[in-house]
Amino acid sequence: MAGFRSLAGQVRDASNDRALRRHSLRRCLERFAPYGHRATWYHLCDRHGIGPEDRGCDPQRLVAALEELEDARGVWLTYERQFAERRRREKHDGLRTPGWAWSGEAVVRCADPGVRPEGALGEVMRRLVRALEDERPGSACPVCGETEFLWLPGSVREPWYGPVCKGCGIVVPRPALTVTVAA
Repeated sequence: MAGFRSLAGQVRDASNDRALRRHSLRRCLERFAPYGHRATWYHLCDRHGIGPEDRGCDPQRLVAALEELEDARGVWLTYERQFAERRRREKHDGLRTPGWAWSGEAVVRCADPGVRPEGALGEVMRRLVRALEDERPGSACPVCGETEFLWLPGSVREPWYGPVCKGCGIVVPRPALTVTVAA
């Protein structure tokens, strides 16, 4: 099974045909898709002028979409490393504080793939990381600042469960919100 960097190399490789390069970009989303697979794909297509079903799209657009995805992935990987290091230190010191960490799938899950945050993935990830690192959770969406939420029913273990921002459509991570908003 190819990893993210190997697939990214296939997207950039000019000797590959356009269909393979597009397919490789889609497979990158199996390794890192912050909004969920479909929502992240639609986001990249919208931002870079790629037809979601176009197998012969412009390779430069594919590379631009890949670069946006890589930027967001870099932000998230840095956060995950820092989070893991902090948790190791806390464990060593006998402290356990609530934390929040995921794999790269649906870090900022969108309840509806058609409703996504505005702007580049990397900037959205930076806003989310700032909110998760803040010692004081807020009462607004960390991505767009909206203060109104819908609540998706379900089990706490389900990734789509929780407060959905009415502004940008993400399922807001509960650690980023005050208890009164997240409950």
